[in-house]
Amino acid sequence: MRLQAGLLAIALAGSLAACGSGGGGAGDAGAAAKARGPIKIWYSNNAEEVAWGKQMVAAWNAQHADQKVTAQEIPTGKSSEEVIGAAITAGNAPCLIFNTSPASVSQFQKQGGLVPLDASYVEERSGDVAQQYKSPDGKYYQLPWKSNPVMIFYNKKIFAKAGISNPSLRTYDEFLATSRKIVASKAAKFAIYPAPSNEFFQSWFDFYPLYAAETGGKQLVADGKATFASDEGRKVAQFWRTLYAEKLASQEKYTGDAFVDGTAAMAVVGPWAIATYKGKADWGVVPVPTSSGKPAAEIHTFSDAKNVAMYSACQNRGTAWDVLKFATSKEQDGKFLAATGQMPLRKDLATTYADYFTKNPDYKLFADQASRTVEVPNVPNSITIWQTFRDAYSKSVIFGQQDVGAALDGAAQKVDQLVKQS
Repeated sequence: MRLQAGLLAIALAGSLAACGSGGGGAGDAGAAAKARGPIKIWYSNNAEEVAWGKQMVAAWNAQHADQKVTAQEIPTGKSSEEVIGAAITAGNAPCLIFNTSPASVSQFQKQGGLVPLDASYVEERSGDVAQQYKSPDGKYYQLPWKSNPVMIFYNKKIFAKAGISNPSLRTYDEFLATSRKIVASKAAKFAIYPAPSNEFFQSWFDFYPLYAAETGGKQLVADGKATFASDEGRKVAQFWRTLYAEKLASQEKYTGDAFVDGTAAMAVVGPWAIATYKGKADWGVVPVPTSSGKPAAEIHTFSDAKNVAMYSACQNRGTAWDVLKFATSKEQDGKFLAATGQMPLRKDLATTYADYFTKNPDYKLFADQASRTVEVPNVPNSITIWQTFRDAYSKSVIFGQQDVGAALDGAAQKVDQLVKQS
């Protein structure tokens, strides 16, 4: 670890003493920040992440017999956010959760469930990208951990079947022309198949990556106002509306993976999918399109990040902080990258792990894209804001029941009100 545990524990203690212990019975925040002993952590149920988590915990425990970490997968429930929120309410959340959604941080913070982290470590590790994860009060309640920069995967065999050997997908016009050719040739039933369902997070995998690219990195909400009812937002929404209107994308929910099954020629997804597609699809990958065809080096996209947070029910926060640093060290980030193919949210990623990317060239594009990612805005009522947007998007873009521009305008007004309420 790069900084001495004692100094960081003192810094953490100061920040905790200033904000109190929050809910969950952690007692005096200053005492908790210094306390060391056994802790519990949760991590994702993704098989590769579980394997990484087990080795990380074993490595820690081998060196800290008096500060043992007990780990488990996040308990099952409707969603991990719901499970975590219930644990905060019950006062029995673990010390660390390595699967905290940035969209949920404002709600968990409102519940008094999170502990602010030492800003110097967060910013030293992640660089400029860390600023997107700072809460409105200027503190970090999440450590930016890992991202899955969203790009366009395409099936080479399907494209070849449609007579496309060197696909050009940079502009909306090129993307639509390619999509029409694929469907007209019957090489695949659909060109692309993002989920048409109405969950708040689904817009992260259709509208939002393209909006980030079209705007050069804008978030859905900025400076207290919705940004999406703009010319750029309308261009992105109308692009997707054209895909649905021409039956190039499906309005029906799909059971399974439409890309793996060959039902769709393209998918909007991040590098976690490479392991899933191995042996099942001969794929290529390109950045998401823009209306003007921006160069790849200028394209921004959605991060699809999951982060690490410390929860206020934790009594041995000194140990929890040390474990958090250990788990996000250069060594452990490298092991995580190798085990999962997901991108640690660490500055100079491509050069830090140059050997890995040389040996695994499929991941190089994602490493480059990881430096230009856009996160969900860290604002109160975040999930309600996203659901408001999704409702309008579904009605207008996916199902064509309302004018796209009018739907965006109406949703923006509602989002502005939600931001003012916070």
